Amino acid sequence: MSRFDITRTNIAVERLLETTDNPRHRYLLEAYNRHRYLEMAGRWKEIFAPEMTVEHPIYHFNVFGINTVLEGAEAVQAVYAEWSETAQCVFYTDDEVLAVGDNMICSTATIYQQTPGAVLVAAGAPVDPEAHYLVANVEHMIWPYDDEGRLIGEDVWEIDESKRQVIPLDPSQVLTVAQSAVLLDPLIKPLPVRPF
Repeated sequence: MSRFDITRTNIAVERLLETTDNPRHRYLLEAYNRHRYLEMAGRWKEIFAPEMTVEHPIYHFNVFGINTVLEGAEAVQAVYAEWSETAQCVFYTDDEVLAVGDNMICSTATIYQQTPGAVLVAAGAPVDPEAHYLVANVEHMIWPYDDEGRLIGEDVWEIDESKRQVIPLDPSQVLTVAQSAVLLDPLIKPLPVRPF
């Protein structure tokens, strides 16, 4: 399990920052980087700062056979709060490929989301409700941004259900939100001054 290192979840973002010169694109990548680290550290409330996210974000999810729309900050925040309470905010990536434009970031990656067995059982999965798992799937994501560089929402969909995996975790491999926060704290940078 050594390949699952939360401090490397955003490695593709950081590599793209190294080769991106466009000031607007760099700003969006910095915001994306900060958002994901805050989420994984359980510091989701900071994502909703007025300079980071619009007042009425809209998230579209089509993953694990569930197609849902979250409209408005309250609905989105409820999901972030639940994920932080259950440590589902802990996730890892494999082979992430990113593209950035003036008003969006696109990503394709295998995402490994830490998930309690009880959550999977409630969704109909035949697993141990007392155990923890990594649920892996290949996802496309589009994150649109407004002209001020604020997140408008997320569009996330699983592109190949046949590649979905449920990987059991040994209790020693389960990362708590507190542990994640300590590991990620040095990587969470403030937003840069907006260059546009």
